[in-house]
Amino acid sequence: MGSPAKVAVLAAVALVAVVLELGLVGANFQDDCDITWEPQNAKMDEGGNHLTLSLVSNSSGSMLRTKKQFIFGSVSTRIKLVKGNSAGTVTTYYTSSIGDNHDEIDFEFLGNETGQPYTVHTNVFADGVGQKEMQFRPWFDPTADYHNYTIFWNECMIVWIIDSIPIRVFRNHSAQGVPFPTRRQMYAFSSIWAAEDWATQGGRVKTNWTNAPFVAEYRDISLQVCDCASYGGAAGCPETCASSSNWYAAPDLCQLSKAQLRQMRAVQLGYTIYDYCADSKRYNGTVPPECSMPQY
Repeated sequence: MGSPAKVAVLAAVALVAVVLELGLVGANFQDDCDITWEPQNAKMDEGGNHLTLSLVSNSSGSMLRTKKQFIFGSVSTRIKLVKGNSAGTVTTYYTSSIGDNHDEIDFEFLGNETGQPYTVHTNVFADGVGQKEMQFRPWFDPTADYHNYTIFWNECMIVWIIDSIPIRVFRNHSAQGVPFPTRRQMYAFSSIWAAEDWATQGGRVKTNWTNAPFVAEYRDISLQVCDCASYGGAAGCPETCASSSNWYAAPDLCQLSKAQLRQMRAVQLGYTIYDYCADSKRYNGTVPPECSMPQY
């Protein structure tokens, strides 16, 4: 046997391997979430492990929010996206704080015409500052079956993961003046809504409302997080959740493994369709400072 500290770190690493690669079914939508917008368009069954969110009109979608607020950890769910012509629809899975200068970590899935691929849109906001988008084409049909979407977040980095594969990392360079979310407690959200003015091919393709309702399906939810309610709410949460004793703060979890890095580079090489760090026109010939800083 090793020292207690070493055993604890190894246990944490083993746990995060499960979280990142498989997801953990430790919660369900019925017990651990609330429908905060258009509850008539949300349905749950199978004891709360299966959820559908429907977009009925250009002003009537639906949104689910976790009851827990948290700083750091892993949140994941399995999603089967809208089938057929989904142009103008946006299905989401993200975390966000509430209030001014908010923090947010996004998975958004932008629909398309029948036969055309979805766009997987990722972004991060910190202290109200966003515009850090990366977009990908999925290497699978996200409407044919469920796929696991995970957001892993600690003081070192944010990782976006599809099934077992990390697709993006955003590292904490706050010491160099780059905003990074470390202080505001977040909820996890799932939603479907209409965005035909921009979502599909820059808004050129509109929603065909004769196909409504548009239905996204969710199955299982995992919340392996630092629950702020356990530490006196917002006041005590940032300091306690930053403690090095938490599983997600293990030293090995401040970077991807070599195998994960190879997987991510393969995805980014083959499936990236937009990277804000490569869009110098947007920034008048330059790019944001973090684009020249190591992310991996």
